[in-house]
Amino acid sequence: MKIALIAHDRKKDDLIQFVIAYQPILSEHSLFATGTTGQRIIEETGLEVHRFRSGPLGGDQQIGSMIAQDEMDMIIFFRDPLTAQPHEPDVTALIRLCDVYNIPLATNMGTAEVLLKGLKEGFVDWRLIRERRG
Repeated sequence: MKIALIAHDRKKDDLIQFVIAYQPILSEHSLFATGTTGQRIIEETGLEVHRFRSGPLGGDQQIGSMIAQDEMDMIIFFRDPLTAQPHEPDVTALIRLCDVYNIPLATNMGTAEVLLKGLKEGFVDWRLIRERRG
């Protein structure tokens, strides 16, 4: 599966700790991330990650494009709900695309944990069946 990992600045450390904790599961999948987040994941875990631009420079939109082309299977996006984001319209658009195309989306650690444990158990295998997508 193709999994995008995104985190706002104040949530990057949380995402790194999460990726370290779930590295055995994540290492079995193709990982994508926005700029700085992706670089930190690579440096701190050694996982292979395809990096897009940073979120404010279009990285969220690049991931959104993959969703619209049925090329992304899951999004883990640790959002910071207490800090205004200059690219909030892009974030909202990404979340909307997840809803339109039935892409599993976690915006916090609790939901991300449930998604990855479900992924490990095969509960997201419906994403592999082309006829059931979108």
